[in-house]
Amino acid sequence: MRTAQEVESCTLLGNQGVKYPTEYCPGILETFKNKHPENEYLVTFNCPEFTSLCPKTGQPDFATIIINYIPREDMVESKSLKLYLFSFRNHGDFHEDCVNIIMKDLVRLMNPRYLEVRGIFTPRGGIAIYPFANYGDDEHQDLVRLRLAEAFKATF
Repeated sequence: MRTAQEVESCTLLGNQGVKYPTEYCPGILETFKNKHPENEYLVTFNCPEFTSLCPKTGQPDFATIIINYIPREDMVESKSLKLYLFSFRNHGDFHEDCVNIIMKDLVRLMNPRYLEVRGIFTPRGGIAIYPFANYGDDEHQDLVRLRLAEAFKATF
């Protein structure tokens, strides 16, 4: 069981007075320490209610965002991730930009061994867009290339 000291950095979890951000807010992300840094294991987040705005028209875009990562020392706390993703609600950017911003923010936050972000955006105007961005440290460059190649084959 984790001690109170081990989770003191998680200020949003269990906090009933949390306010949802209305602007893009990477500073809301929080981490906790990985108790198993010697293991390579996969953490997956499936976020089916992502919304952002078209930067030109202001119309809403809807997506499922899937985040996979292999942690090192720091892990993202899920409630802070939820609030962070919610902060895109009034953010005007293209789908590809949102996915890359999420990836870069999480890499900066956690310094993972490997991380990927996939956006499965709901079609608008008869076209669906599925951006994919990934990152790997020096030891995971083969995985970066493999997963990117697999993303080319993915169909939904």
